[in-house]
Amino acid sequence: MTARTEPISQPPISKPRQPTFAELFTPKLVTILREGYGLSNFRADAIAGLTVAIVALPLSMAIAIASGASPAQGLYTAIFGGFLVSALGGSRFQIGGPAGAFIVLVAATVQAHGMDGLILATMLSGLILAAIGFLQLGTYIKFMPYPVTVGFTAGIAVIIFASQIKDLLGLRLGVPEPGPLLDKLPVLWSSLPTASPAAVGLALGSIGIITGLKALRPHWPGMLIAVAGSAAVTAGLGLKVATIGTDFGGIPPGLPMPSLPAISLDKIQAVLPSAVSFALLGSIESLLSAVVADGMTGRRHRSNCELVGQGAANVASALFGGFCVTGTIARTATNVRAGAHGPVSGMLHSAFLLVFVLVAAPLASFIPLASLAGVLAVVSWNMVEKPAFALLLRSSRGDAAVLLSTFLLTIFRGLSEAIVIGFALGSVLFIHRMSKVTAIESQTPFVAEDRPDGASSARTPYDEAAADPDVVIYRISGVFFFGAAASIGSVLDRIADTHRVLIVDFGAVPFLDSTAANTIEGLAHKAARRGVKVILTGTSHALRQDLFNHGLKPPLVAYERTIEVSLRKLRRSDGRMTAGADVSAETWRGNEG
Repeated sequence: MTARTEPISQPPISKPRQPTFAELFTPKLVTILREGYGLSNFRADAIAGLTVAIVALPLSMAIAIASGASPAQGLYTAIFGGFLVSALGGSRFQIGGPAGAFIVLVAATVQAHGMDGLILATMLSGLILAAIGFLQLGTYIKFMPYPVTVGFTAGIAVIIFASQIKDLLGLRLGVPEPGPLLDKLPVLWSSLPTASPAAVGLALGSIGIITGLKALRPHWPGMLIAVAGSAAVTAGLGLKVATIGTDFGGIPPGLPMPSLPAISLDKIQAVLPSAVSFALLGSIESLLSAVVADGMTGRRHRSNCELVGQGAANVASALFGGFCVTGTIARTATNVRAGAHGPVSGMLHSAFLLVFVLVAAPLASFIPLASLAGVLAVVSWNMVEKPAFALLLRSSRGDAAVLLSTFLLTIFRGLSEAIVIGFALGSVLFIHRMSKVTAIESQTPFVAEDRPDGASSARTPYDEAAADPDVVIYRISGVFFFGAAASIGSVLDRIADTHRVLIVDFGAVPFLDSTAANTIEGLAHKAARRGVKVILTGTSHALRQDLFNHGLKPPLVAYERTIEVSLRKLRRSDGRMTAGADVSAETWRGNEG
């Protein structure tokens, strides 16, 4: 008697509608204008834009100086790059400009390739960012382990603070300041006798004003007040300290004309690693900033559109002599808290900075570098996510290892290496944890007894003692992937050696990869050579399709809906292990319908 085959009926699967190209890459500015944009919206954006510009003004100059560029280049980056980040990006509230996270990479690029190399690397990074966006890889950029982001951010903060010690103390170095921390510290230590009391006072005063106003008057622009106050004191008392005017000749009262840097194949090859690092860090920083804005507002940004906008912004920044631009978390959060309605606030923030360059640029000559160093000292302190750092150290050994590895590599080796190695360690840790979750266990199912009328009685426990001892049932639970394939495969191999029917239940497997499918295929071929029948139950439509694509077709294996159906067919076949054997590949395909 041949076992009857029961067709496998599947409910129709309704796939979600995929967004069109236009929907994916429509800037949020266009979305805002389509919704209707009135005078009240513009008023809210103007207030928010002015608030952010007040914050961005000293930061843009301080970050540029710390990066080895001129303060004017920092302003150009915020003006041109920041405008396009808001105009073309996929976030309603993103504010673009120079970011503290880039100080390490930008300074290293300037030191290795000069200013032309930096501008070329910035332009190439913009093209890379745009390509990442158009290839719709923005979703994968966000798969960065949390310990890695906390670790490299803290490491960057340490390097930023170390880079400001010279200006905080007003030191006069006899040699160029080294970049690596271990080389820098001995030079700074030997130069301590040249420290300037006036510079130390200005730096401490700026730090005190910023921190004091944050506690007492959090809505006041503490950084701008500190910088303006220190400039007034320096000019009024005639202090002999380094200023923007003495070290950089001030800020030109106008904008540069767009121009291309020197481009050659050799130069492109030389700066390409820096460009890739800029693009990688820029994508991480900008998407993290967009996620923060989403969390504060309940909105959703368009990741790939955001990266395309960032790419255009970096190209424009380079054309006007600026450097790397990205979404900045602190300024974006300030924009949201100031009541911004949409991207117009970010565009107006750039316009307000342009007004400063055109009208008040000569006043910047009096700004002491010690005061800007104080601003960056506060920024570096705020960058460190201290509660998160402590929590990750306590949470598990794996997270602590990833955190400390990324943190120390950022300080002593380089940011790119730290991110790559930290990501690799985090991925290995995740694979290890997932492999522990995936399990295989013997199954004691419930079996329905057949009644004479053809119906089934109430379910009763399956009695293994009364069953055929040649039948073994195992159930896999969890994601069946390469991390767990070896251990599960070894268990199934041993079972296939000693039984004539092996039922493997996939009812609790949401996903399997090619390694897992190959493991089952190898098991099925080995079982077939030994006369062991393999029955796969509980497979979803997607799982069956993957298994079928890997050669797991009837009669090599049989497919049934449940363990119960498999056992019932075995019982009806009068002991012959033929359950599902007559289901041809064509029938199986038809049942998938």
